[in-house]
Amino acid sequence: MDTKTFILNSLEETRSFARDFAKTLKAPVTVALHGDLGMGKSEIARTIIKTLRGENTVVPSPTFTLVQNYDGISHFDLYRIGDVSELEEIGLPYAIDNDITLIEWPDIAKNILPSNTIHIYITQNGDGRKLVLQ
Repeated sequence: MDTKTFILNSLEETRSFARDFAKTLKAPVTVALHGDLGMGKSEIARTIIKTLRGENTVVPSPTFTLVQNYDGISHFDLYRIGDVSELEEIGLPYAIDNDITLIEWPDIAKNILPSNTIHIYITQNGDGRKLVLQ
């Protein structure tokens, strides 16, 4: 995949990006969301899930549950994972092989991510965000 850069100046622009991006995803595919706290990783994941599973889908953050499943979409938050061995226990390898897999804080999983993982790097850009898709 070629590197693409997006400048998003508002929450609505971020959601619009995520809605358009969601329509390009077909399982199995892994999307790794990189960025500091508050950069919009969860909002992008939530919008992808709502786009693909319906606007009324309840999408809580998996910060404490570590993973939420939505009929073929798995949303992981690996922030609280302390050891790579825990990734098997929470079903990450299975999701990678079968689902649209959205991973927040993916660094601990870097050695098991497939080579075709789509990486989204999110950084502050003034009052908005800069997204780099790789």
